[in-house]
Amino acid sequence: MNRFILPLGAFGLLLVVLVVGLVHAPEKGIIVSPLLGKPAPQFSLPGLLDQTSPLQAQSLRGHWTLVNVWGTWCGECRAEHETLLAIKAQGRVPIYGIDWKDDDAQARAGSMSSATLTTGWAPIAKAASPSTGCVCAPESFLVNPEGTVVYKYVGALTLEVWQREFLSRLL
Repeated sequence: MNRFILPLGAFGLLLVVLVVGLVHAPEKGIIVSPLLGKPAPQFSLPGLLDQTSPLQAQSLRGHWTLVNVWGTWCGECRAEHETLLAIKAQGRVPIYGIDWKDDDAQARAGSMSSATLTTGWAPIAKAASPSTGCVCAPESFLVNPEGTVVYKYVGALTLEVWQREFLSRLL
């Protein structure tokens, strides 16, 4: 019995430290991006549907831009699809879609590519590396006219989040 007291005490102490840290963490639940406040990374991504039209970092300059990272394998990406089409219909910002971690054939055939997205979005590109600053999908980045990333949202974008977090930065 005595041999279990020390490990249980150490585990209990570790648990207390973790709980106190989580409760008092000032930014719990927030994933801070190293891109915030910095120019969007230089990239040239091949087009998913049109290989001759790459998406380049220069495309993000001169106007506010929403960059959305998605994948056909991502259920949350499907959930936010209608929201992205509604945002595009508002005409406030162009939306650039970046397909992430998909097989090209799957991405082209997926319900979120080809006819569905090209009718509502600006060019869709294929990301082969994390050079775009993405760590998961879906992620949305707001880029200002100077090409600086001003906001990052992780998760399915909703109209409520769009109005609260993105539109407030556009005004």
